[in-house]
Amino acid sequence: METNSRDQIWASTMAGRVHDGYVFAKDGDPLKVSLRTPASRAEREELEFERLSAGATFAIGSGRRRVEEEPDPVRTCFERDRDRILHRSTAFRRLAGKTQVFVFPDDHMRTRLTHALEVTQVARAIAEQLRLNVALTEAIALGHDCGHGPFGHASEDAFSEFLEEGFDHAVWGESVVLAPLNLCQETRDGIRNHSWSRPSPSTAEGLVVSWADRIAYVCHDFEDARSAGIVEYQMLPEEVVDVVGMRRSTQLDRFITDLVNTTVSSGHIAMSKDCGEALSRFRDFNYRYIYARPASKDQVTAVRPLLGALVEFYADRPNALPTRTSIDTEELEPIVAGSPASYRRSVEFVAGMTDRFAIRMATSHLGWHSDRLPLGIDTAAR
Repeated sequence: METNSRDQIWASTMAGRVHDGYVFAKDGDPLKVSLRTPASRAEREELEFERLSAGATFAIGSGRRRVEEEPDPVRTCFERDRDRILHRSTAFRRLAGKTQVFVFPDDHMRTRLTHALEVTQVARAIAEQLRLNVALTEAIALGHDCGHGPFGHASEDAFSEFLEEGFDHAVWGESVVLAPLNLCQETRDGIRNHSWSRPSPSTAEGLVVSWADRIAYVCHDFEDARSAGIVEYQMLPEEVVDVVGMRRSTQLDRFITDLVNTTVSSGHIAMSKDCGEALSRFRDFNYRYIYARPASKDQVTAVRPLLGALVEFYADRPNALPTRTSIDTEELEPIVAGSPASYRRSVEFVAGMTDRFAIRMATSHLGWHSDRLPLGIDTAAR
C-alpha cells in the first residue's frame, strides 16, 4: 500500500534539517541567538535579588527538603519542584479524571486538572506583578489539589470515617501523595495550607495561591454551571455584577487587578473591601445555586457509600493493593487485614482513583448496581 503524502511529509521531518554540521528544526535561515554561556542556576539566583520584591521567597536560603539533595546545576530549587510535579507526579495527571464540580463533565467543563492549570495562571499573573517568586508560585498552584479523591469534596467526608485524623485533601496531598517527590519545605507548606480553612501559608507565594484558587474556582464554576443550564448571568447578585461584571474574563481581570493594587498600597496580600465582599458574595451564590442544589446533594449521597465500600473492600484484602513504587521499611512489613494500617493504605489507593476507575472497581469488585452510581451532568436531575 502506498504511503500517503501526509505520512511522507511527516516522516521526512524525523531527522530535522542538517546544515553546516548542525541539526535544525526547520528549513530557512537559522535564527541567531547571542549568548556567551547558558544561564546557570547560581546566576539566576543572584538575579532574584535584583528582580524580586522584599517580601518574596528567594531560592538562596530556601530549598530545605526532607531528604537532602545536591542542587541542580541549572534549575533553582523551586523550578525543580514545579518540574517534578509536572513530569513525575501521576497524581497530577490523574486530576484529568477527577471531578471539579460536575461528575463526568462534558468536553468543555473543568476537571480537577484544568482547575489546577487555571489557578496556576491566575497565581502567576499576580506573582509576576508583585515581583514574587514565580517558580514557587507555580509549584504550589500545580500541586495544590493533588490530594483530592474522586468525585470532588464529597470524598473527604467518605475517607474521614477511616482515618483518626480525618481526611483533608490539602494535608493529604502534601504529606502522602506528593511526599515521594521530596519537595522543598516552602512548596509543601503552600500546598498544605492553600485552603482557607487551614493556617496561613508561611510565604507570600503561598498566600497568592490561596487567593488564586478562590478567584479561579468561583469564576469558572459559575461559567460551567451556566453552560449546563443551571444558572444564568441575570441571577448573579448586583453586589457582584456592579464590582466585577458578568463575564469570566472581566471578573478575573478585576479580581486580579484589585488584589495586586491593594497589596501594593497596603503592604499585605489582600483585596479591597468592595472586591473582597464581591468575591465572598459570588462564592455564597455558587454554594446556594450550584454546590448545594438538590442534584449535587444526590451526587454526594451516591458517592459516599461507594467510596466507603471500596475502602472496606481493600482494607479487608490488603494483598490486593498495589505495591508502592518506592519501598520503605513500612512496606516490608505485612499488612494485617482490617488493621489501621490496612485502612490507611486502602484510603491511599482509593483516594488516588479517577472517577471512572472508582466506578469500574465498584461495579466489577462489589457488584455495585447502576442505579446507585453518581450521574453525569447530562443525566442528573437539575
